[in-house]
Amino acid sequence: MTPAINTAQKAKIAFTVHEYDHDPSCASYGLEAAEKLGIDPSRVFKTLVADLGGELVVAVIPVEAMLGLKHLAKAAGAKKAAMADKTLVERTTGYVLGGVSPLGQKKRLRTFIDASAQSLPTMHVSAGRRGLEIELAPADLARLTGAQFAELRQ
Repeated sequence: MTPAINTAQKAKIAFTVHEYDHDPSCASYGLEAAEKLGIDPSRVFKTLVADLGGELVVAVIPVEAMLGLKHLAKAAGAKKAAMADKTLVERTTGYVLGGVSPLGQKKRLRTFIDASAQSLPTMHVSAGRRGLEIELAPADLARLTGAQFAELRQ
């Protein structure tokens, strides 16, 4: 059980947990999840944390995409965005990189979900550790995280 799964359970939303054997030598955790679970990569999203000059925010984007930092900054109403420091990400979210979930973070951060998720019946995000994914409706993820949908891909 992870804080992400606990958050989904407490909210009484429909979700499914998927587990797979994580290979530590894998270069892309998200693409590994899609491959091992037999899911179209467009339905698997990675959770990235960016720094807007002192404020950390979460961007949830398809695993095959690159985060457009200018797009994220615009969506957040900031001048610029940069990827957050790894140690700060882990300390703030309570998760290790490769297992950061948008759900159940130690400190709730403003969250933005790529607009492409809105057309999906369900999406997969990390459930809080490498090798563990949670599948849920994009609208439920947005509601539970207070997220806004925005065009975030480069």
